[in-house]
This record gives sequence, structure tokens and C-alpha cells, in this order.
Amino acid sequence: MIMKSRDTSKYYLYIDECGDHQLDKFNPNFPIFTLCGFLVPGNKLELLEAAVKSFKREFFNDENVIIHSRDIRKQEKDYSILQYPDVRKRFYEGINNILGQPGVYVIVCCSILKEPFVERFSRGEDVYGLSLKYLIERAIFCMDDNIEGGTLDVYIERRGIKQDRALLNYYNRLRAKGTKWVTADRLVSRLGRFVFSYKKDNIIGLQLADLIAYPITRYVLDPKALNPAYEIIRDKIYTYKGAILGMKVIPH
Repeated sequence: MIMKSRDTSKYYLYIDECGDHQLDKFNPNFPIFTLCGFLVPGNKLELLEAAVKSFKREFFNDENVIIHSRDIRKQEKDYSILQYPDVRKRFYEGINNILGQPGVYVIVCCSILKEPFVERFSRGEDVYGLSLKYLIERAIFCMDDNIEGGTLDVYIERRGIKQDRALLNYYNRLRAKGTKWVTADRLVSRLGRFVFSYKKDNIIGLQLADLIAYPITRYVLDPKALNPAYEIIRDKIYTYKGAILGMKVIPH
């Protein structure tokens, strides 16, 4: 849980995905789509950004290197340095120190289990939009727990003109209609900017969302499997009075 703050101006929700949103054809070895939100209050954002920039300077001598989970796992491109065990050890220790900081950020996430989903619902469902609704709803719950007033800016990485237009339309319908638990008026009063960004824009919040999406997805697929990255972040998932409200699995 984020510590209460007198900063009533701004929260930031950075969203990234793991897996694809296709329901017609999907990989039976990875039958899941996860949308993951990295929620940061404005008064903590500078702290996180400074830590990530320092980390990049240490390992790459370049703040413009993009943190990308897949490249890290594959040890490709800038991350070929991870082939050296001593570098790899220090690298993961640095990542864990950043993500393990207490009271700095909160996770809200939604995973779609594709096979049971298409059995119960339509293949035409917009799983990205459905997940986005859940993330924004729970982010507002978290804000209400910790702050009076204030607005939420949402950042999402661009996926393509058609997909971005569809997502923006979904977002605007969400603002107009609200959700089961959050009225449209309450949404409008909370929501600020909705920003599409390119990976090359080097938005640190989006890079951190990318880092946490994969271990969360692996946990949903197999909660009993060894998953040290998830253990670092599991206590950052939004909870309220002991109930985990920040992780949704559909269907469940």
C-alpha cells in the first residue's frame, strides 16, 4: 500500500501487456493475456526515475537504453552483457532494489485465460478494453484510499493506428458510462490525460510496467512454479483491508 500523502495533484498509471490479445488463434503453451498497471503517486515518481537512470548509467553508461523484459530474458541487444555471471548477478540485484522499494508504487493487473474465456464468452470480446476497465477502476479505488481529490494520467505504449484508435474509443466510452463500481461522474473527475507513447520515448514508468508484467503472467499460469521475480513484487499488488483487489483473473 502507498503511504498517505498530502500531494493531491497527480497519480500516474503506466500500462503494459504480456502475451497478445488474439482469441481466435493463440499459443497453447502461453494461452494468456495480461494487462499490467504500474501506479505511482506524483511525489514518488521522481525517486523512481532517478533510481532507473542511475541504474542505466551504471550498466550501459547511457540513460537512453530502453529496459525491455524480453531482451533481458533472451540476453539480446544491449543485454548481451548478462551472459557474464558477475554482471548478471549485479544487474538483477539492481532491478530488485528498484522494484522492491516499499511504499513507492502499486500494481493493478488483469489476466485473461484464453481457453476458458472463449468457452464462456465470445471470441469477439475486446480483452484489452475489458482489462483496461479493470485497471482504471482499481487504480481509482487505490487513489481513494490514499488521497483526496487529484487526477490520474494514463500512459500506454502505442501498438498501431487501428489498435490505438479502438482503445481510445473504448476509453471514451468508459468515461461516458462508468463501470459497475465507479460512476461516470467519478471517473471523469479522476481521469486526466490518456497518453500513447512510443517505446523510444523512454518513459520509465512504461519500462517498469514491462518488467513486472511477465512474472505476474507466469504466476497466474503456474502459481507453484519457481518465480523469484514475482516474489519481489507480490506485496506491491493493491490490497485493501487484507483483500487482494489489484489482481483479476478472468474467468475465475
